Amino acid sequence: MYPRRIKELREDRDISQDIIARLLDTSQQQISRYENGTEMPYNCLIKLADFFNVSIDYLLERTNKKEINK
Repeated sequence: MYPRRIKELREDRDISQDIIARLLDTSQQQISRYENGTEMPYNCLIKLADFFNVSIDYLLERTNKKEINK
């Protein structure tokens, strides 16, 4: 499930849920919900993919390749 990947990226870069919440214009509590399985809106997935410089497929665990195909 993709929440694991989001949490992993955030923790690998030592970024708090508060920072991600500000990026997505939401609360820290909502980020916690996303990391625990609540479905994330597409616009948030796009922002996170851009922020972490990974593909949306990587966030959704459809691939293990972080690279973005352009």
